[in-house]
Amino acid sequence: MTSYIEPLAQESTPSIIADKLRQAISHGEFKPGAQLVEADLARKLGVSRGPLREGMQRLTQEGLLVPIRNRGLFVIDMSPADIRDMYYAREAIEQAAALLILRDGDFETVGLDLHAIAERMKPVRHDPAAVGEIDIQFHEHLVRASGSPRLVRMHRTSIIETRMCIHALEATYAADDDRYLEHRRIAAAIRDREVERTKELLSDHMQDAIERLART
Repeated sequence: MTSYIEPLAQESTPSIIADKLRQAISHGEFKPGAQLVEADLARKLGVSRGPLREGMQRLTQEGLLVPIRNRGLFVIDMSPADIRDMYYAREAIEQAAALLILRDGDFETVGLDLHAIAERMKPVRHDPAAVGEIDIQFHEHLVRASGSPRLVRMHRTSIIETRMCIHALEATYAADDDRYLEHRRIAAAIRDREVERTKELLSDHMQDAIERLART
């Protein structure tokens, strides 16, 4: 009979490598379209090529790396169509998370928590990079608060792709309060359990990002 009570395994080396690569891609250390050179990465990370390849394969399965025959692995270079598709996926995930909160969760507390995060945008609203990072924290908190591990897992890749877009978005958000106000409205709708308004505001928020990117 198989026993399920066994010593807990520590996080595997490929998992740690995959996470480090996600962070490097997310924060621009590896730019869109950059090639990941296996020998260089193995040396910098101090690991053998076996676990490195497994870690890189995980990112390939997530869609963050793309193999090019006879050339190697490259960070995805997101086209305007890719960016639109990413925001549509985020809209679906975040609306599902919000509906779970509004149906089964402590929506008042979540709304107040989201309001507090949005308020952190106000004093830095003329610093696009700072606002962008708070923006991401807002949406990560929204999805985590749903209590759905699957939504959190799906959201992770889209948030990495969002960070890759931040540089393109920065100029469009400079010197205005739009993003700060948008997030306050979403937080208020969740706090007040306004289901249709929450869905509408999240949809408008994603569409606004797509339109801003289209002008860059």
